Amino acid sequence: MNVRQVAEYLDLNEKKVYQLANEARIPATKATGKWLFPKSLLDRWLLGSCHDGVMNDRLILAGSDDMLLHHGVQRLAERLGTAALVGYTPCGTRQGLAMLARGHVDLCAIHWGRAEESHLRHPALIQQYQGHRQWVLVHGFRRMQGLLLRQGLGDLKAPQTLPLRWVMRQEGAGSQRALQEWLLTEGRSLEGLHCAVQAGSERDLAATLCRGEADVGPGALSTATEFGLGFVPLSQESVDLVMPQGVFFRTLLQHLMEWLQGSEGRELAARLGGYDLAQCGKPLWSGQS
Repeated sequence: MNVRQVAEYLDLNEKKVYQLANEARIPATKATGKWLFPKSLLDRWLLGSCHDGVMNDRLILAGSDDMLLHHGVQRLAERLGTAALVGYTPCGTRQGLAMLARGHVDLCAIHWGRAEESHLRHPALIQQYQGHRQWVLVHGFRRMQGLLLRQGLGDLKAPQTLPLRWVMRQEGAGSQRALQEWLLTEGRSLEGLHCAVQAGSERDLAATLCRGEADVGPGALSTATEFGLGFVPLSQESVDLVMPQGVFFRTLLQHLMEWLQGSEGRELAARLGGYDLAQCGKPLWSGQS
């Protein structure tokens, strides 16, 4: 929709629409110097503006796969019963951001490289997606990233009688990105590995290893612990949460963050291993800044 159409749709004058767009207070993007407004995002913006958001009875999370988040969402869903909808669709960092940009989900978990570089990498990645000026970035936690090994494989450095069978994540997944960067430091490439299968989520990858259909694949220490797999640590990474500004204040999200920071969440994080929740919930970046 153009400015004139939005002005008619919202019963505002065009000057006010320009003001809202320039202040990043309404979903909009510029194409060839003209403001354009995706109607689906505009409708969601309207819904979210009504009575503190009529979507307060749902919270749909997508993006990166993480065991601690899985448990947190499950606990929240069990507590709420039929009072609200809470769901988690792990599909990788980039696909999750694309779903967020289309308004299909409420927030997206991302990880895109080493933790010490996330303050630069994450905002740079987010800004590639439509609607990012209405988004905020909140820290979730740090976790240990590495390689998951099937049971009985032993030491990766030991000579293997047969080539290792790798289970890969899809392009655009943070774990696949981490694997590519580690291989680069080793002077190797993905093309030099024997890829036996591709997994759409970290849980699928772990299940593939448990079934003996592959030997090794990229993932987090918590996933290795959850599935009883071997683990080779590679780096620490930051898992952060991207969302429209209004979602940050939803009661359901605050309940999830409280669980992560509370005794139950921290005890589970310690059992799974590799987590650091010291700055959980800290705002990191805003599209309006």
